[in-house]
Amino acid sequence: MKLHVLALVLSPLLAAGCVAPIPDPGDPADACHASELQYLVGQPGTVLHGMRFGQQVRVIEYGMAVTMDYNPARLNIQLDRQDVIERVNCG
Repeated sequence: MKLHVLALVLSPLLAAGCVAPIPDPGDPADACHASELQYLVGQPGTVLHGMRFGQQVRVIEYGMAVTMDYNPARLNIQLDRQDVIERVNCG
């Protein structure tokens, strides 16, 4: 009898080990993976010329007009007056 009770108590724990983990969607605010490119901040804008990106990229030069539409998958790279990268973010 004790063996049957033990089996009933342990079976949910054993079954839980068979369930596949739910994948982590990551930070939705970092859908464009801007966090991986923060090393660009402080670099001259010319470093972007030889780079390839796997998503839509918008390079925003100082004083440039941009649309206000928000696209979480789009990578924004902002340049300052001296053509130095000052911000890398999604939007």
